[in-house]
Amino acid sequence: MPQLPVEQLPTPRSLTRSMAMELLSADIAVEVETTVGYSSRDPFALSILFHLPGDAPVLWRIDREMLLAGVLGATGDGEVRVTPAPGGMLHLRLGVAGHCAVVRCGQEQLARLVRDTFRLVPQGTEERHIDWQPLLDSLSH
Repeated sequence: MPQLPVEQLPTPRSLTRSMAMELLSADIAVEVETTVGYSSRDPFALSILFHLPGDAPVLWRIDREMLLAGVLGATGDGEVRVTPAPGGMLHLRLGVAGHCAVVRCGQEQLARLVRDTFRLVPQGTEERHIDWQPLLDSLSH
């Protein structure tokens, strides 16, 4: 069987930003340091690493378009829900209802970061940045 030509992947690009967020409970908001990251090799999502005092960091991956849509109105279903909040804030509900965390962050700061990801990988070009070879290799074994 003839081999198809392999299209060369664009050079990987990434960004990482520290961002303060607040973990909300019924009676208190606790500031949590986070690291928000993006890699063109995983072009559809941002990673948010929560650095919890005394615990191992917790990682969530969230669709970048969902984060932008959440600035305009409630979006998401299942384990991730994004909702605008008063004072230019954004609420991220992570986990299933009843067993979830609600995190608050600045809408503009997060939206600016998401817009920066679209400069690295424009919408509609995401598939060109994914390295499919490891998946193809695993299927051939």
